[in-house]
Amino acid sequence: MKPMFVFAKARPGALPVPERRDVSALTPSSVLDRWSSEGAGVRALSSGDNVITMFDIIGEDFWTGGGVTAKKVREQLRAIGDRPVEVQINSPGGDMFEGIAIYNVLREHSQAITVKILGMAASAASIIAMAGDEIEIGAAGFIMIHDCWVIAIGNRHDMRETADWLEPFDAAMRDVYAQRTGQSAEDVAKWMDAETWMSGSAAIERGFADALLPADQVKVDEEAQASDKQINELRAMELSLLASGNTRSQARARINKIRGTTDSAPSGSTTDSAPDPELAGALAGLLQTIRA
Repeated sequence: MKPMFVFAKARPGALPVPERRDVSALTPSSVLDRWSSEGAGVRALSSGDNVITMFDIIGEDFWTGGGVTAKKVREQLRAIGDRPVEVQINSPGGDMFEGIAIYNVLREHSQAITVKILGMAASAASIIAMAGDEIEIGAAGFIMIHDCWVIAIGNRHDMRETADWLEPFDAAMRDVYAQRTGQSAEDVAKWMDAETWMSGSAAIERGFADALLPADQVKVDEEAQASDKQINELRAMELSLLASGNTRSQARARINKIRGTTDSAPSGSTTDSAPDPELAGALAGLLQTIRA
């Protein structure tokens, strides 16, 4: 019996999922800034009951209660059933290891997967995009690849252990990019080391995408754009505090205090009174550090 469809390209193999979950591979704040300036609010004009949208950070997101996770994608695929799937992406990335899990879930789907990169697929989102049998990208869109980026704290022994632990994941991602694109592993490794941004045409030229997405299929949602930018400021602040040695809970508590919230929940009500001068100064200094 002949297959009902033919994949545009052979799907790369599965990626290893880490057993340790005490290390998060995150997206640098500089990428969040670029998403705010170039990708925030970009959405597709049309959707359907076989479409999975990824217009958020990869991994669970404390600040919105959302985020794209492997569990959610698996549930969506189950609801779609044995049909072709369209995956729409506009994401700065997030937790690289969650992105690897999502990639593995998608590549197991029995029918064709078309990935449409509307704004950008950066960091972890670029790995997810490689699960597509056909990858389309907007002319003004971007794909960004880089090595696993983590925040680690400790002495030289801790740093060496973390670097050694991350190396196999970088190698596995390099091999997936190389297999999907037909580029040499050496060239891909150089691009990853350099944190390489590719426009739509460059991504097609290097094999990271197959075709340009028609411009009339993309729009900018101004309300979503404003929301994306606001939330990205909070994510960038959190990363800055993590880099300075705070735990996640400490960072989030401090940010919520600066915001004037009455509790630690992202949706907590705000007080009418302005933060005191010390807190306002802390916020200004933190934002300056993030944007430096």
